[in-house]
Amino acid sequence: MAVRERRGLARGNTAEWGQQLLLLLLLGCCSGRIHRLALTGEKRPDIQLNSFGFYTNGSLEVDLSLLRLGLQETKEKTPLVGFSLTRVQSGSIRSSSTWDPNDCPLQKNSSNLLVLFLINTKDLQVQVQKYGEQKKLFISPGLLPETPSEPGLPKPEHTVTPKKDSGTTTVLDKAKSKPVSQDQGLNGKDKELVLGLGHRNNSYNFSFHVVIGSRAEEGQYSLSFHNCYNLMRGQERPFDITVMIREKNPEGFLSASEIPLYKLYMVMSACFLAAGIFWVSVLCKNTYNVFKIHWLMAALAFTKSISLLFHSINYYFINSQGHPIEGLAVMHYITHLLKGALLFITIALIGSGWAFVKYVLSDKEKNIFGIVIPLQVLANVAYIVIESREEGTSDYGLWKEILFLVDLICCGAILFPVVWSIRHLQDASGTDGKVAVNLAKLKLFRHYYVMVICYVYFTRIIAILLRVAVPFQWQWLYQLLVEGSTLAFFVLTGYKFQPAGDNPYLQLPQEDEEDVQMEQIMTDSGFREGLSKVNKTASGRELL
Repeated sequence: MAVRERRGLARGNTAEWGQQLLLLLLLGCCSGRIHRLALTGEKRPDIQLNSFGFYTNGSLEVDLSLLRLGLQETKEKTPLVGFSLTRVQSGSIRSSSTWDPNDCPLQKNSSNLLVLFLINTKDLQVQVQKYGEQKKLFISPGLLPETPSEPGLPKPEHTVTPKKDSGTTTVLDKAKSKPVSQDQGLNGKDKELVLGLGHRNNSYNFSFHVVIGSRAEEGQYSLSFHNCYNLMRGQERPFDITVMIREKNPEGFLSASEIPLYKLYMVMSACFLAAGIFWVSVLCKNTYNVFKIHWLMAALAFTKSISLLFHSINYYFINSQGHPIEGLAVMHYITHLLKGALLFITIALIGSGWAFVKYVLSDKEKNIFGIVIPLQVLANVAYIVIESREEGTSDYGLWKEILFLVDLICCGAILFPVVWSIRHLQDASGTDGKVAVNLAKLKLFRHYYVMVICYVYFTRIIAILLRVAVPFQWQWLYQLLVEGSTLAFFVLTGYKFQPAGDNPYLQLPQEDEEDVQMEQIMTDSGFREGLSKVNKTASGRELL
């Protein structure tokens, strides 16, 4: 259950942070698609709660169990606190991005598909206002039954009376709690539906559910909470909110763009497993030319396969139960962390020529690893936080930006060893007399450089553009492009650097500096008369 006190992470030493990270692994992974968010002392005027893709007969349930505003009496006629439900258009990431941060979204008419839930604390009621063409978007008070007798639309009679004290009165639904599908007026706004607002212990509560009634209403919906009293800087008043959100499609608890993912990850896991097994068979057949880095590449393929397997199982249980199995989710996070570290370390080692060309990394290359490895740890911590936290928490956006920035830094850092190797081969090709061998290596390094660049662009830039451009139900193509590009990169890297005697990358310099000096001494002293030279192969440098 992803319940978090906002002030809980403000202080603490390193040991406490370690304990919180462990709790994040063990407990935070079970939020699934049934979201529970508790914020204390919150001051943000706008809170993005969640975004979900709905098919026909999909349902959204919202249970606001506690809202404590701590406001004084105001003269505002229009309520300045409430929820907004917006359908996100294709090609846009956030529907709320077009709003002026200084304007209250609850006070503006809109021609877009928008539903406002205005909380009126004076009259103890919630006014529902609909904008746009939404004739089959059914809104009713209360939550849906746990086990409905028949799939489809909820029964209009089902209502839940908000909690209230004996000394307070609650205004019941003036429209008799019926789902709304009235004709629209000239201004594009539906007739209002009024829900009851409960009042108890200086806090407010109510619940409602929304059902997608036709294909015309299908889409990506974004739910937000607004407290426009906090728009004025320096005059924010803290408030407490506890809300439960349950989203469901006819096929399960996954969003429309996530439904194919557990099948996709299962198939890609099998592909990486097959690639790893094939790679090990190649290594066993060419043991004379095998280096340590070859086995590291095999470990990367198997780790990637296991990570995708756990990811697929997690999505399967989320779809069927609304939350993953805790142990499997922890295993996914662990394998994801190992996979990320192995990926960047392997790319950097291949680019630097370690174990193929030289035994020891230079100081510059060691500095690269000193940067990439800690950044990868930070990136994986950010990934775990994003996966386990609710979207409405105050630091969710910060961790998301950290993940994106750190990932780009790592992608740029791993290119430096490849560039340095290319420059070294360019300088060596005209000075040491082995022009043909060095030019072949230079060509291969350039190919590898282009491969890394293409991999970074496809998995970071083009994939994000694809996710923004395609309709909501096809956004799973983003993950398909990422995993497909990763598999293609693994296969091409294995093909380019396979253990073979005629591979120019594995044809190391025939002579190092000590060999050259010894040869000069022996030649000058006449010791080499009648002796023939035996060239040192790549496997003679370092074999397992």
